Amino acid sequence: MTMQNHFALFNLPAEFALDTAQLDAAYREVQNKVHPDKFVSAPDAEKRVAMQWATRANEAYQILKSPFRRAAYLVELHGIDLQVESNTAMPRAFLMQQMEWRELLDEARSQRDLSTLEKLESELSAARKEQLSAIAQQLEEKHYAQAGEGVRQLMFLEKFADEVSQAFEALEA
Repeated sequence: MTMQNHFALFNLPAEFALDTAQLDAAYREVQNKVHPDKFVSAPDAEKRVAMQWATRANEAYQILKSPFRRAAYLVELHGIDLQVESNTAMPRAFLMQQMEWRELLDEARSQRDLSTLEKLESELSAARKEQLSAIAQQLEEKHYAQAGEGVRQLMFLEKFADEVSQAFEALEA
């Protein structure tokens, strides 16, 4: 087997719109070929190669299964560097929304306000769906740089969603 992108590994088109049942079936097929249990009596070198392929298949599957991670992967496949560590520039309206949500989260935490957290979670869920839909459209139209900007914004939304989940957990503890 030669090194290939995740879509090629599973013999799927490199597109954002992905049939998850097809992905699941392709993953099982690859795993059946390279699962370490099939190489128990093989020489050590073959065992190592099988383990590497099984690990790679798992990683590829996890990336393609997640719409967010799949979008980021597609953008990077098309030469767009997401610069997640260094580029924090965002549209003004997006940043204002983030600030507003952050204030709500701080308020909900300090007042232990479950209804505000639920409202925030609902707004955030809608924003994430909307952002993912926009990214899907941009990828379909092959506007990879725009999709990359959308992925960077979605990264912020995903991180913030984790913070909201942690706030719920803290209230329930």
